[in-house]
Amino acid sequence: MKASDTIQHQLPYLRRYARAVTGAAAQGDLAVEQMLETLLADLTGQITRVTLFRALDIALAGRSRNSPPARRALLLTAMEGFSQADGAAILGVPETELAGLLAQAESDLADTPASRICIIEDEPLIGASLSQIATSLGHTVTGVLSTHTSAVAHALSEKPDLILADIQLADGSLGTEAVAEIRRTLAVPAIFITAFPERLLTGRSGEPTFLIPKPFKPSHVKAVITQALFVRSGTRP
Repeated sequence: MKASDTIQHQLPYLRRYARAVTGAAAQGDLAVEQMLETLLADLTGQITRVTLFRALDIALAGRSRNSPPARRALLLTAMEGFSQADGAAILGVPETELAGLLAQAESDLADTPASRICIIEDEPLIGASLSQIATSLGHTVTGVLSTHTSAVAHALSEKPDLILADIQLADGSLGTEAVAEIRRTLAVPAIFITAFPERLLTGRSGEPTFLIPKPFKPSHVKAVITQALFVRSGTRP
């Protein structure tokens, strides 16, 4: 595959990783853009998915304190689906060290302070699955709402620490619109769940920071929930 084709294919996933690491869509997208400019200006070898993420991780490690190595290891494996060998190559550590980082990340999952999570989802089975994942991490689910009106009213009343929102709701509205209305009153992070994440990873202004694709894996959801709460808390390594 040509370098340009590889970059084009990986661009949405590079944005997803950078946004999760920095905790901000605009900052993550800028990091990807600057990394590609630097990489292409000094291109000496083959471009692969691993080399792209390696270059991006180097850039992110130097500009963001929201994700120490253990959290980046978890995001690379649980969110981006890299093997431990590839994850180690991206972080520039031996595979044995990556295993230690993942163990530390799992410990961090258990130690994340209990938070209150609102779920906006119109499919009962998905809502129940997300609730189970959230409660397994020690969090409280304040409610599972399926429409714009009920979601906004509930969030403004309950003031959750985090929102998990589907894109398409039962009343035909968009979860992004409900969250935008909530955020006019509450400063609350949101994770969006969609069957078409690439549509929200184009680099346009206003796109979400945290995205989970449907169908999702529990490990992916856990990693992103924990990262979103970690960024929200302002915790620093």
